[in-house]
Amino acid sequence: MTRRVVIEADGGSRGNPGPAAYGAVLKDADTGEVIAEDGTAIGVASNNVAEYSGLIAGLKMAADLAPDADIEVRMDSRLVVEQMSGTWKIKHPDMKPLAIEANRLAPFGTTYTWIPREQNKHADRLVNEALDGLRSGVTVAVQEQGLPPTEAEDAGPEETEPSWLAWRRQVPTTLVLVRHGVTAHTRERRFSGGLASSNPGLSEEGREQIRMTADWLASISDRVDAVVASPVRRAHESAEILAEHLGVSIEEEPGFAEMEFGTWDGMTFDEVAAMDRAAVERWLGSLEERPGGGESLVMVQQRVLAALERVLSRHVGRTVVIASHVTPIKVVVAEALQVPVETQFRMELRPASVSVVTFFTPPEGETLPGATQRYASLRQLNMLAPGVDLFDDETRW
Repeated sequence: MTRRVVIEADGGSRGNPGPAAYGAVLKDADTGEVIAEDGTAIGVASNNVAEYSGLIAGLKMAADLAPDADIEVRMDSRLVVEQMSGTWKIKHPDMKPLAIEANRLAPFGTTYTWIPREQNKHADRLVNEALDGLRSGVTVAVQEQGLPPTEAEDAGPEETEPSWLAWRRQVPTTLVLVRHGVTAHTRERRFSGGLASSNPGLSEEGREQIRMTADWLASISDRVDAVVASPVRRAHESAEILAEHLGVSIEEEPGFAEMEFGTWDGMTFDEVAAMDRAAVERWLGSLEERPGGGESLVMVQQRVLAALERVLSRHVGRTVVIASHVTPIKVVVAEALQVPVETQFRMELRPASVSVVTFFTPPEGETLPGATQRYASLRQLNMLAPGVDLFDDETRW
């Protein structure tokens, strides 16, 4: 006869998002005896992320301690139960990877049952114990299973999960990268640098472009912590429009200013090439070359990544809109993808376009490549607000 087990799972966040933990109990369905339980803090997260984490923890215990059993999952989260049952769509991007992982762990035939909160007190207690620092990890009820001591030792402690799985449990921080709208220099395709440049402001066309982008982003305003702005005029003016539409404050971050182009500022690419083609070729072929005596790509990369780290540290688990420029945005995208920074020469970013990257803090003690020491994913690149002609080539550079 096939063994039957029950998973009771819960999750909680003090602040939503805030300090979060999950609780999961694995029970024998026929006797009600506890096989194992897990209560673990997961850092800063939302209630929904914590609840999904509890489900995943319960399914992992079942896979380890009752690998051939039929499973019934009981939770007081209507959202998780309905989504895992397939009756509700999974729309929130933070939930999708968790649901995929839960589906991978759940054997065929796993059922999901909603229960009132008062019937889920065991899992809820584990959540609170983990949040209070009273417990962490899996406890196996050896005696209740009648296992001899040697088998009990084999049953625990739980093996360390692989990093490719563990990072999915970490709290995501999402950056919505918005390039500024057009200026007179943009239309004429002139080099336009940072604060040392002529620092043109947005044209009326540029303001309208950003207003369209801001209207488009308004649907995520409840998730946006702040608008972070380059201090350069065209980006800061874009940030002001975005912040007003989203109802959030502006944080100025000098590290997200555009590359300084020195004596090339205000000139077109063709004008610079006609004046000194060798200098242009050196710039395109070397990360250390300083265009017009301005900043090299390496110099820009260093300050942008320092600014990125500051923003990620200030806004853990939140969404931030960053109003910046072509070069800084490409540096962030290259860091997210862990590709060489010179890849930027193969990317296009339109004025007022939106690119989205999400960074995940790695599991404690893990060393990762890259300056930010985080896992990341590129979710969108060079998106334009609905109604904007994607194939209008006039302002591509």
